[in-house]
Amino acid sequence: MLFNSYVFILAFLPVTLIVYFLLGRLPERIPLNKAFLVIASFVFYGYNNPSYVPIIAGSILVNYALSQGMLRLASRIPRLLLMLLGILLNLGVLFIFKYYDFFAENMNSFLGTHFTLRHLVLPLGISFFTFQQLSYVIDSYRKTVPPYHLLDYALFVTFFPQLIAGPIVLHSEIVPQFADPQNRHFNPDNFAPGLYGFARGLFKKVVVADTFAKAVEVGFGAAASLNTAEAWFIAIGYTLQLYFDFSGYCDMATGIGKMFNITIPINFNSPYKSLNIREFWQRWHITLSRFLTNYIYFPLGGSRKGAVRTYINLLIVFLLSGLWHGAGWLFLLWGLLHGLASVFYRLFRKQYDSLHPALQWIINFTVVTVAWVFFRAVNLADALSIVKTMFFMDFGPLRSEITSAFALPGGFHPGYNAIYMMVWYVLALFCCLGLPNNYEKIMKFKPTLANSLATVLLLTYCTLCLSSVSVFLYFNF
Repeated sequence: MLFNSYVFILAFLPVTLIVYFLLGRLPERIPLNKAFLVIASFVFYGYNNPSYVPIIAGSILVNYALSQGMLRLASRIPRLLLMLLGILLNLGVLFIFKYYDFFAENMNSFLGTHFTLRHLVLPLGISFFTFQQLSYVIDSYRKTVPPYHLLDYALFVTFFPQLIAGPIVLHSEIVPQFADPQNRHFNPDNFAPGLYGFARGLFKKVVVADTFAKAVEVGFGAAASLNTAEAWFIAIGYTLQLYFDFSGYCDMATGIGKMFNITIPINFNSPYKSLNIREFWQRWHITLSRFLTNYIYFPLGGSRKGAVRTYINLLIVFLLSGLWHGAGWLFLLWGLLHGLASVFYRLFRKQYDSLHPALQWIINFTVVTVAWVFFRAVNLADALSIVKTMFFMDFGPLRSEITSAFALPGGFHPGYNAIYMMVWYVLALFCCLGLPNNYEKIMKFKPTLANSLATVLLLTYCTLCLSSVSVFLYFNF
C-alpha cells in the first residue's frame, strides 16, 4: 500500500488510528492496541501482494527465536554461533530474493556456468527490515537487548510507517515508546504536527518529485542524444527528484509516527547543504549510514589501524552501500565513486577545507550529481554518455519533451515551458538549500492558523493529484 493513494489516506490511516486509540483505552495489561497495529501493518504490507506476508512473518519468528536463545545463554561461544546463524539466514534470504539472479547471470557470462535465473519478485522493503533485524540479532549477541515480548518485537519490525522504506530504526528507539502508557491515548499535541508533516511530505512526493520524474524519464530515455544543457538539467533533475521522493517518504513516515505518539528518528538533514562528501553522508539516509558504521566499519577496524586500512574500510563500506541499494554493476560503481570521494577528502582534507565554502559546495554537489547519474542510468553506456556530454560543452536548445514536463495546466503557450522549468529548478534548490528540513519543522511545530491552513490546502491539493499514483523510488531497494 502506498502513502500517496486514496485507499491509504481516506480509509486505512483514519481507521487504523481510530481503532488503535480506542483499544488503547483498555487496561494496560491487555495490549490489544499493539496486536491490532501489528495486524494492520501486515495488511498494509501485503495489500498489493499477499505473498509478501509469510516472508516477513517467518523472518520475524526466526529472528526472535534466535534472539531469545542468545539472551538466555551465558556462554559466549553458543551465542556467537547463534548470531552467525542469524546473520547467515538473514543475508541468505536477502541474497536469494535480491542478488541471486545478478550473481548467477554474471557467473554464466564470465565463467561459462549454466545457473538458472529465478526471476523472483523482490519483497517490498526487504533490505530495510533485514538490516533492522540484523541489528537486533547482533545486539542480542552483545546482550544489549532487553527480553522483549514477541508482540513488541513484531511491532518493532512491522510498524507500517517505516516498514517499507525506512528509516532503519533500532529497537531502543521504538519499543520503549510503545511501552509508555501515555502513548496509548490520542494526543492532539502530537497529531497536529504529525498531520502537518505528512501533508508536507506528500507534497514533496506527489507534486515536486513526480514532476521532475517526467523530465528525468525523458532525458535518461534519450541519453545518447542529449546536449550539454539537457544533460545537466536531467542530472540535476534526478538529483532533486530522488531527494524529494525519498525525503518525502521519510517526512510522511515521521508524521504518521507522530500521529501514533511515536517519534521516528531523523533520516535526512538537508544533505544538499553539505560542503564535503563526509558531511553529505552524515545528512543523507542517516540511519543507513549509522548501520554501516556501527556494524561494518567499526568491526573492520574503522580508522584505528592506520591510514591505508582506513581507506580500504571506507571503500568496503561504500561498495556494500551500493550493493544494498541494488543488484547491479552501476550500483556498485555508484558506491565506489562515493568511496573514492571519501578517500580523496581524507587525503586532501586540509587543502579542501581551506577553499571558500561556496567552492566547496559546488565541488561536492557536482560530485554527488554525477554519481547519481550512474545510480539512475539503465546501463553503463547511457551513464557515460550523459556524463561525457555534461563536460564536453555541446550546448543546444532544450527539447520540448523535457520542458513540457513543467508546463502549467490550462494550455499556456508552450514557449513559456522553459521558463516554468527554470522556476521549478530554482525553487526546488532554494527549498533544499535555504529552508529548514521538515523534520525540524515537525518537531518544532506550533498550531498556528497559517500552519492549519497550509496543512488543509496541501492535503486537499495533493489528494486531488493522486489520479496517477507513482511508487516511491526507494521501494525498489
